[in-house]
Amino acid sequence: MTERNIVHAVFTVERTFTAAPARVFTAWSDKEAKARWFGNDRAAEMLREMDFRVGGRERVNGRWHQGVVTRFEAHYFDIVPNERIVYAYDMHMDDRHISVSLATVEFKPAGTGTRLVVTEQGAFLDGYDDAGSREHGTGWLLDQLGETLKAE
Repeated sequence: MTERNIVHAVFTVERTFTAAPARVFTAWSDKEAKARWFGNDRAAEMLREMDFRVGGRERVNGRWHQGVVTRFEAHYFDIVPNERIVYAYDMHMDDRHISVSLATVEFKPAGTGTRLVVTEQGAFLDGYDDAGSREHGTGWLLDQLGETLKAE
């Protein structure tokens, strides 16, 4: 039997974009816009669903080139357009439930651009050793967001 335990981690990742808060918010809140940056070219997308509203859900499943299937399943708790999003999400690798997280995304004016602040509180489950990869992955996703905003 697997040992049952929880390891907690908290991190904050910030980026500043030249795009206005409304545009950056749309990149998070619109399914097609989010699909342009919230993903991974090392995984084939199997499912993408998004119901962006308080009480709504989002799911993204992908199969990595080495065969592992990851599942991201989110539930939205608080949305203030162009200002903040608060959601909780589960992560699974194949049939293993690896984490539960609370994430807040803040869209702050920075001149004519946006300072984006993402804070996450994670609970990593039953021996899953994150070793900082969630924070690194979040930073990578925000860099992808920045590239997408520049290209549009």
